[in-house]
Formats: sequence, structure tokens, C-alpha cells
Amino acid sequence: MIDHGVLAKFEADVAALRSGAIDAERFAPLRLLQGIFTQRQEGYYVLRTKLPGGRLRPAQLTALAEVVEEYCREGHAEVYLTTRQDIQFHYLQLDDTPAVLHHLARYGITSREASGNTVRNITACPLAGHCPREHVDVNRHLEAVARYFLDHPLTRQLPRKFKISFSGCEADCAQGMISDLAVIATQREGQQGFRLLAFGGLGARPYTAVELAPFVTEADLIPAVEAVLMLHHRHSDRSNRARSRIKFLRDRFTLEQLLEMYQEEFRRSRATSQFAVRGQWREPTGAVPCRQGSVRSVVPTHQPGRVAVPVDVRLGKLGTRQLRGLAELLHALGLAEVRVTVEKNLLIPAVPEEALAALHEGLARLGLVVARPGGDVVSCPGATLCPLAITHSQPLASRINGGSSDLQIRVNGCQNGCAQSDTGDIGLYGKAKRHCGALIPSYVLQLGGDGTAGGALAEDGPVVPARRTPEAVQRLHDAYLGERQAEETFRAWVVRSGSGYFDTLLADLCSVTPEQVPELQRDLGVNEAFRLSKRGIGECGGGQEDPLLLLEAELLYQRNSRNAFLLEGNVEEARSCIDAAIIATVNAVARKLGGEGEVNDPRGCPALLQRRLELPAGLADELESIVVTPTPGEDELVALAARMEQWTVRVLAVEGKG
Repeated sequence: MIDHGVLAKFEADVAALRSGAIDAERFAPLRLLQGIFTQRQEGYYVLRTKLPGGRLRPAQLTALAEVVEEYCREGHAEVYLTTRQDIQFHYLQLDDTPAVLHHLARYGITSREASGNTVRNITACPLAGHCPREHVDVNRHLEAVARYFLDHPLTRQLPRKFKISFSGCEADCAQGMISDLAVIATQREGQQGFRLLAFGGLGARPYTAVELAPFVTEADLIPAVEAVLMLHHRHSDRSNRARSRIKFLRDRFTLEQLLEMYQEEFRRSRATSQFAVRGQWREPTGAVPCRQGSVRSVVPTHQPGRVAVPVDVRLGKLGTRQLRGLAELLHALGLAEVRVTVEKNLLIPAVPEEALAALHEGLARLGLVVARPGGDVVSCPGATLCPLAITHSQPLASRINGGSSDLQIRVNGCQNGCAQSDTGDIGLYGKAKRHCGALIPSYVLQLGGDGTAGGALAEDGPVVPARRTPEAVQRLHDAYLGERQAEETFRAWVVRSGSGYFDTLLADLCSVTPEQVPELQRDLGVNEAFRLSKRGIGECGGGQEDPLLLLEAELLYQRNSRNAFLLEGNVEEARSCIDAAIIATVNAVARKLGGEGEVNDPRGCPALLQRRLELPAGLADELESIVVTPTPGEDELVALAARMEQWTVRVLAVEGKG
């Protein structure tokens, strides 16, 4: 997955920026494609790796430590784990990033398309390949999809980021509910395959994913994924970044329409597909060892005598001593792999039972512990590092825990959902609320979330000043502990209690008098009074798009589809691909010149193009001739396709893209 030519080009791009050959605006999308984006501190950057399924080898842990020691600002000797099973470096200088990318590449680690409008790191069940309940080890399928769509023309400039999850059984421990696309292994009438969910997502307007396909075979998995990406590429809103995620298609189309659109794209993708992956399927046994997708104790695997060991990582930060020490410990015990989990912890799979005592001792020497009740607390970086955050979420996270009930707690510094607060037993997201004329740093409580199968997004509860939030969390825990019925989950208790119950339970914590304002104006971990300063841009979401660059993916897709239909002898469908390529070209040129694409019929293209662009003599007439030329057979269509492609090259040359 490492393309050294791409790394060399990025190094040249950085040099071009420094020499003034390109400006910062043109450079931004180039670094975003390499997973590099700005942080809150001016002059420093974040670099995010891409680790499909969160998997790391011991030698790669050493590589992470070496990068921190060599390139990160002094006093910040740590890496950050993310809820997409990634690793992030903070406090990097831009001029050092090419060297960092080369260093990571030597250990097989890429950051390519880890941010921006791309297919992001693909997540999976923490126990994939080891869970007794799974139908198949989805890592094989996950890695195939990750390889196929890395640097794929379709995914270089999507309307917005796209997140995929893989689960090995119907329990859906990878939280498909909140994914743009979820792939869930299943069996139907003796056949092995996958159920697909789509159009989910968090943020200010969360959506629960809906079923896209009840069953897709292994052979059809990559065409199915490609079909959903093509839906996103073609139909999601590119003009309004706030509404450009694929989930918002549900506001424009009915579910029935979306399913029809998907089936049409799937039919085309399937016709051109030449790539399939096969897994090793088996019969599931035993109970689900995860709770809401989180492994909270040492659990058996499907391999006799082997267990999986979850490791709590405080606030999702690992120092260089821990990285190096963990690499040495794994090597000494003959353990080949460690995984980053979606709750920003680690999991060590396939540990021999006889090595458990030595593993516990080794972890303790590094200041790490096996997961224990109350430790499942996830926080985004918050206002400490993120330019979008309102509150300092990490100081809050360090003051709260899930107690003896081991509640899942998720803390966001704003409403964007990076810590997945909608899926926690108790979620919190930061906001500024006015009391007595003053803005108070506060948290909206979200109650009863669960992103796995059978769960639901959390329900919004009261808004509590930040400094009182630890007491609110403790009060919620104690009330649940004292009132729950036998085997009643936190979510079931929340639903049974009703929203009015929580307003009453926390009323005194939500109320603020004038004399209390000075104290409550200070956020946790901060000495000065709170003020809502100008927030920055969340660059990791993606940069601006060039309509003519987007056109490249569409033309390649239509060419491949056309050729596939020709192989089938389907001239009519092949002709529709030529027409679609003409429409895409003309609309892209129109948007480039300041207008929106205005046609969805090839017969309207010559007139639109003539209005928007002063064409060389005969070019508009040539398009008119192409549009009206009949194609009764394969030979005529092949000839017309060649004319259309030559015409496209000439049109794009006028725009300097030929």
C-alpha cells in the first residue's frame, strides 16, 4: 500500500510551497491527502496514519516512538489513539512531514488518504479473526477493500469523507449504525456473505444507518462498496460542506429511491469487477464476548488455550517509553500483533494462557493495565489541540469514570462527534450556554446510546456547566445502580425513567446564580474565564474541490462500464455510458466557469457549452454530431467512443487540463 513515488512527489510539493512556486491554498489539499492537517497551535500540524482494522506489529510500535523522538515538539513525546483505530502525531513542523512519511513507509505504515474527502481508515470488530462468535475473519475482506480503494480515481475527491466498518457477525461490534457503509458477515440459506447498512453518521445531525442490502456474496462485495461510493460521488451535495456527507441523501431521496439508485450502480460495478476475496468461514460458538463492541476483560478466542487481552490507555495517549516497552514485551512473549480499538485503547489478540502472568507484569512496568470496570472513558483532544472544539474535554475525561457498573462514557469538545458521544451509555458534548448574561462552558448530556446491533443513538438530556459535570456523571451512575431492575441495561433504564426524570435529578446542577458565575466561567483544567473565541477550520474533514479533477473519476468509471457492457454485447447500455461521459464533461466545464451544471440530457450539452465557453471552430458542431449519431452495432459504438474521447481531450485542453 506504500507508493514511494507519491511520497517523493509530496516532498517536491513541500519544496514548491517553500519556494513560492505554489501557494498555501493550492498546497492544502495535497497535504490533506497525506493525512496532514492543522492543529490549534499555529505553525504545528497533525499527521494521522491509516491502520486498517487498527493492526500494528511490534516493530511498527518502535517506528512510532522513533518519529515522536525525532520530529515532535519537545515536551510532547506521545502519540494519540483515535476512534477510527488510527494513530496521530501532534506538534509536527510541516518541513519535517516528508521525512516522517518516508520513515513510516519503511515500516509499512501509510497516512495516504487518512484525512480529506476520501475513504477513511476502515474499522473492524476488536476481536476480528479471534472471536468465537464470528462467521469469518473480516480482516481479509477489510484489507482487500482498503487496498482497492486507496488512491482509486473515484475516491480522491469525494464530496465528503466516507467511513466503512466491518463486523464478523450479526452483533455488529464495529458499530455499523453510525457508518456511511457497514459490512456485516452473515449466513443465509447455507450461503456465506454480508449484510450492508448505509447512510449512517454522527455530528450535529446524527443518522442511524439503514439496511441497503440484506445479502451480498463475497464475490460481489467490492462491486457493492464501489456502487455506494459512486452514489456518494454523483449525488451528495458538493456545494454545501455542512450537508455533503452521504447520510444527507436521505433528505433528498426516499429510501426506495436510494435503493433503486444503488441497484443501478451495483449492476454497473458488478459488470466491470475483476477482483474478489475469499475468507475462511466457520460456525459461530458461544456468547458475544464484547459489550457494546468493547472488550472489557480477558476473553477466550476460538483458538484453544488462547485469550485476548484488552489494555486501558489513559486518555488514548501512549508515550515513547510505553511504545518501545510494549514492542519489546510483545517480542519477548512471541506475540505478533496489537490493535488500536475504537474506544482508543489497545487489544492484544491470541495470547497463550501461560503467558498471561508475564504480560500483566510487563504492562504494569509500563504504567499500563488490563481493562477494568470504570475505565471505558473516551475523549477527543478538545480545545487543547482541536481548532473546532469549544470545551477542554480531556481534563473532564480525567475526572470521571464508569464506576462499578462499567458504563461507557464518551466526551466531545463540540458537537462533531469525534469521540462518538451518541453511542455511549453517557455521552457529553461541549457547548457554550448563557447564564445571568455570561457564557458558561457546559456539556449536553446524552444518555443511553449503543452503536451495535439492537442499540440506538443516545437521547439528549440536561445541559450542565463543565465544572459540575463530574458530579452529574457520578449522580447518574449512582441512580442507575440503585434503581435498575435485574439485568436491566443503562439504556433500558434511561428509556424507562423518561426525560423528565433526569431534568429533576440534575436540576440543581443545571441552575446558576449570579454569584456562581465567576467560578463556573472557568472550564476544567483552565484558569482564565471562558470566552468563545473564533474557532478554526476542521481541516481533517476535507478541502476545496476542482470540478475538472472530479471529472477524471467519472470518465474512468464510464469508460470501464462501457467496455464491460460491450463485452456482454449490450450496445444500448454501452451507449448510455458515452452519453453520461458527455454530460459529466459539459457540466464540469460549466461549474469551473462559475455556474452550476445545468443538463442531464446529452442533447442539451452543445448549447450549454457554447454559452459557457468560446470554443474553437467546429468543436460545438462536433459534439452535436456525436450526440445525434446512431449506434446500431458494436463497431459503430466503438468508433463513436473514440470520437467522444478525442473531443473530450480537446475541450479540456481549452481549460488547460488536456
